Amino acid sequence: MRTRLLGMVWFLIALVVFGLGVPLARSVAGAEQQDLYLRRLTALNRFSSLAQQPLTDAQPRLLRGSLDRYAEVYGVSVVVVDADGERAVSSADGSGRPMIDLADPAVRDAIGLALAGRRPGPGPLLVPWDTDPLVLAAPVLADGEVRGAVVVVSPTAATRTTILWWWVGIAGGGLLAFALALSVAVPVVRWILRPVRRLDQATGELVAAVVSGRDADPVGAEQGPPELRELGRSFDRMAASVSGTLAAQRAFVADASHQLRNPLTALKLRLVNLDGHVDATAEAHRVAAVAEADRLNRILDELLSMARAEADRDDLVPVDVDAAVADRTADWRVVAEAKGVPLHVDASVGATRVLMPPRSVEAVLDALLDNALKFTPPGAAVEVAADVDDDLVRLTVRDHGPGLREDELPRATDRFWRSNAHQNVPGSGLGLSIVSRLVQRVGGQLVLSLPDGGGLAVTAEVPAAGPQPSAER
Repeated sequence: MRTRLLGMVWFLIALVVFGLGVPLARSVAGAEQQDLYLRRLTALNRFSSLAQQPLTDAQPRLLRGSLDRYAEVYGVSVVVVDADGERAVSSADGSGRPMIDLADPAVRDAIGLALAGRRPGPGPLLVPWDTDPLVLAAPVLADGEVRGAVVVVSPTAATRTTILWWWVGIAGGGLLAFALALSVAVPVVRWILRPVRRLDQATGELVAAVVSGRDADPVGAEQGPPELRELGRSFDRMAASVSGTLAAQRAFVADASHQLRNPLTALKLRLVNLDGHVDATAEAHRVAAVAEADRLNRILDELLSMARAEADRDDLVPVDVDAAVADRTADWRVVAEAKGVPLHVDASVGATRVLMPPRSVEAVLDALLDNALKFTPPGAAVEVAADVDDDLVRLTVRDHGPGLREDELPRATDRFWRSNAHQNVPGSGLGLSIVSRLVQRVGGQLVLSLPDGGGLAVTAEVPAAGPQPSAER
C-alpha cells in the first residue's frame, strides 16, 4: 500500500512540476526570442528608411558602408534587393564576398513576402537545438510604392545559449522542488500508514491470541491521522470484547462441565443401586440409562479438556518426547491387548524436546490413541511413530480402521463432528478438536492423511525446542 500511495504522490508532484515547468520554459524562450526579434526589427526599419533614397536614385552602393559597419559590430548580415528581387547591395565578408545567399529558401521566401508589402513576424518558437538563423525582411517604400526590400539574417547562437541556461535552471529548480516535495511526502505517507500497518499486524495476531487464550496486544492510538487513531481505538475495543466473550465462553464451559460432574456421578450411583430393584421389563431401560450416564460423563470430561486446552495459560515447559511416548504407550498397550490390537511403537527423536503446556504431549497421545483403538478392528495394528525433521517433531498415530473420505478430512477437527459412517461408535467428536487446539497453541499443526493400505494417519507437528542439556557431574 505504501508503494501505491507513494507512486500516486510522485505522479501528482511530477504532474505539478511538469505542468508549471513546461509553460515557464516556453515563456522564457518566447521572451528571449521576442527581445532578439525587436532588436533586429529596429535595425531592419532603420535600413528600410536609409534605402529609400538610394534605391529611388539607383545608387544603392551608398549603403555599403553602413551595412558593413553593422555586420562588423553585430555580426548580422544585411542585403538590399531591388523591386525585382535582385541584389542591389549587401554587407560583405573580409574577402568582399556577399554574406547572404539569395538562393537560400528562407531568404527567398522572406524577400517574396517583403516585396508583396508584408511586414515580418518573429517566426516559430526559438529552441536551443534549432540552429537556423533569424531571417527578417521588410519592404522599402517610396511614395507608397515598393522599391525593394531589406533582409537581415541574424545568428541565434547567443540567444539559444541563453534559453538553454534558462531551461537548465528551470529543470534544476523542478528537480529540487520534486526532491523537496518527496522528502516531505515520504515521512507523511509513513505517518499515515503507520497505524494501518499496526492494524494489519494486530489483525493477524488477534487470531493467534484468541486461539492461545491470551489477551490481544493493543494497537494503540498515538500516531497517524485522527481518523486512523480512532479506528485503532475501535479495533482495541473490538479485540477486547472478542477476547472477553471467548474467555467467558470457555470459563462457562469449564465451570458447567465441572459442576455437572457431581450430580451426574450421583445419578449414575442411583442407577447402579437400582440393580435388582426394578421390574424385569424396566431393567433394559436402567442399563441404557447407565450407559447414557457414562457417555455423558465422557462428554463432560472432554469438554473440560477442551476448555483447558483453549484457556490454559500455563508457561510452556520442555517435554522429553521419547519419554512421553514410552509412558503413554505402556499404559495404552494394556487396552490394545484387551481388544486384540497390536500396538507398534517407533520413537526415535533422541534428546529432542518440545515446548508445550504441562501434560499436553500426554494429552495429545491419549486422544490420538483412544481414537485409533476405537476404530481399529481386532487383529489390525495401531502404529505410533515420533521423528524429527527440519526442526519439527512429528508425532504420528496411524490406525487400520475404516478411515475417512477425502472430503471429510478438513472437518475432522471440528467440535462434535463425526462421520456419518461412524455414528454407532462411542465418542463425542471432541478428541481431534482438543489435539488441534493443543498443537496450534504452540505454533504447530495437525495433519490428517489417508495412507496406503487404509485407515487414518494423524500427525501432530510441533516445533522442536532443542536437546535436553546434560546434567553436570
